[in-house]
Amino acid sequence: MNRFVGRAVLFLAVVLGAGLCEAQSVPEDGGHELQIWTGGGYTVPGGTKNTGIWNLGLRYGWILTRPHGPGFLKGRFEYAVDAVPMFLVFQPANTSYGAGFNPIDLKWNFATRNPVVPYLEIDGGTLFTNHTVPTGTNAVNFTTSGVFGVHFLGTRYNWSVEARYLHISNAGLATPNPGINTFQLRLGIGRFLAKK
Repeated sequence: MNRFVGRAVLFLAVVLGAGLCEAQSVPEDGGHELQIWTGGGYTVPGGTKNTGIWNLGLRYGWILTRPHGPGFLKGRFEYAVDAVPMFLVFQPANTSYGAGFNPIDLKWNFATRNPVVPYLEIDGGTLFTNHTVPTGTNAVNFTTSGVFGVHFLGTRYNWSVEARYLHISNAGLATPNPGINTFQLRLGIGRFLAKK
């Protein structure tokens, strides 16, 4: 597994390095973000153990503000929604297949003058699976995340890499409600579209 991760990081570095030659597609007020992403991770302390997650989704975002804020905190506020047509939960008892929708994605894109744009994000949504998640609880769950990520701006497309803390819980719809807490790495490719 470590060899695979090392090769994936090397491949990503080469691809990102090639895409940073000229940066023209940038977040700007009144613009939009389109992205396809995938991510995966494993459980961390504070909930159900020995559980892995992989998901794939599509994002549509609206850049709502001009850059504002003090000093290095200056940035643009973005609201986005995610459709998650593929969500796999690898539990000791089974693998659950599911889909979700995140109607609340609040994102702060830091204003920079170079092709690397860091961002912070919080989001929330729903997850529907064919088996109970965690095992013995409920097939309807809610998701929340805290994110630190970086956009690598290219001439046409942008890459993003992010570290995500993801919590899955049924919010008391079933008892017990142990929840699942994961640390996830996510990669995305997309575009920032200028205001028309």
